[in-house]
Amino acid sequence: MLTGELVRLRALEPSDAESLYRWVHDDEVGQWMNNDHPLSLDQLRKRGEDRKTNTYGLVVLGIEAVADDKLIGVIDLRDARPEEGRAELDIYLGEKDYWDGGYGTEALKLMCRYGFNVMRLHLIALWVVAENERARHVYRKVGFVEDGRHRECFRGNDGKYHDMYLMSLLEGELKD
Repeated sequence: MLTGELVRLRALEPSDAESLYRWVHDDEVGQWMNNDHPLSLDQLRKRGEDRKTNTYGLVVLGIEAVADDKLIGVIDLRDARPEEGRAELDIYLGEKDYWDGGYGTEALKLMCRYGFNVMRLHLIALWVVAENERARHVYRKVGFVEDGRHRECFRGNDGKYHDMYLMSLLEGELKD
């Protein structure tokens, strides 16, 4: 486990399916997420039971609040290849009561440190919808910079297309 003052990152358990189900069915939580086709709670439980072991190419961790041991979100590093030294990051906090207070910022820092120190990555990249200013603020705060803009490439829950920013963080740029 990776532990900070506010959060710990841990492997997901099949019992986490109830939280995941609630989050993906919450329009506010899922506003800027690409979701699969709708899944039942039983299908999410099965997915959790069949989840493959974390590997270099895909590390998926639950974000748990230290104070109450409550699962509040998910973070991952994916598409990592040692010969390239880069990976893409995804994060979301499903528990809206934890959207403020530094939980996402600390989870992001813990995962980036893991990527740079343990996985020996040189670059971590992510995509964020242009209108998701809350997330963009957190990414900039920890050191991510905007590399480019991809026009109208994300179709939101509102049925409209939105621009997305590609952001990246190089080894050594993570802000404390």
